[in-house]
Amino acid sequence: MSSGKTAAPTMDDIATEAGVSQMTVSRVMRGAGKTSDDVRVRVEKAARKLGYVQNKLASALREETTSLVAVVLPTLKNRVFSEVLNGLNETLISKRILPVFGVSEYSLQREEEIVRELLAWRPRGIVLPGLEHTDATRAAIRASGVRVAEVMDIDGTPMSAAFGISQEAAGRATARYMLEKGYRRFGYIGSQGGRDLRAVKRFSGFCAVVREAGAQMVLNRVITGPSSMVEGRRAMAEVLARSDAPEALYFSNDDLAAGGIMHCLSNGIDIPGQVALAGFNGLSFLEALPIRLTTIETPRLEMGRRAALSVTSSATAQDGSQEPVVADLGFRLVPGDSC
Repeated sequence: MSSGKTAAPTMDDIATEAGVSQMTVSRVMRGAGKTSDDVRVRVEKAARKLGYVQNKLASALREETTSLVAVVLPTLKNRVFSEVLNGLNETLISKRILPVFGVSEYSLQREEEIVRELLAWRPRGIVLPGLEHTDATRAAIRASGVRVAEVMDIDGTPMSAAFGISQEAAGRATARYMLEKGYRRFGYIGSQGGRDLRAVKRFSGFCAVVREAGAQMVLNRVITGPSSMVEGRRAMAEVLARSDAPEALYFSNDDLAAGGIMHCLSNGIDIPGQVALAGFNGLSFLEALPIRLTTIETPRLEMGRRAALSVTSSATAQDGSQEPVVADLGFRLVPGDSC
């Protein structure tokens, strides 16, 4: 009795359909060797017509690698990381390599689990957020021999190569700017329950400059959940309802700060007359707000592009005997009307 399942088309079937040799089909599918544009088009057209999907497992077993790059993202709830992924994707696609990714939600333990799962597919490289990882994550990457790039942060020692900015310096730059504007009593609004270690570094830098200037940090409000405009608006309402409310607020990112702006506008609270605000990331949606937010602009696309080039380099993976590469891509403080 027939199961109704038809036999999968083979390279021989494609060769017959396209009128070429099986070897030519193999070269086209692997992107190796020289073939004319006309032959390549005929082979690809035949493959689509027959519904052929290349099985790359055999070649991956032979070569101990695949045409994949593993990527771990901290979250999908913040548009910042989609821009990093865009930079990665556009660079990898040009090399006929695909990104595969997992989401850690700022958990180093979850990141470890994802890394082990992704390494099992023998990717050509792996891209991780930040510089902090479990010992087991580091050991698994070293044992795999794949190239690794860390993005967003350079405050620390990378495993192989880091492409990002000094998070601590960004916090310091924001504090200096706000102090120059005359503010002396500061508050902070963050998210992720403190699990966002890059935000922790920025806050540390901010606090250090405030203390050095003899000013005060009078409030530290960190919500447990993800950042959003809604959470920023709620946190802003709570902070301003206090009798000891600060005169200037530093937000861990632009989403929270934008929510703070919306609360003030809807309640007749003057910005920056009654309270000054500053954010981080320099997201494009800020241009739509009625008040320009003071923020730090970061090169997220470039971080993704540089990381992709690094992990797909023809050079051998670093074994720990070479000095790590640290690429400071810089940031720009963008003054706004909010402080």
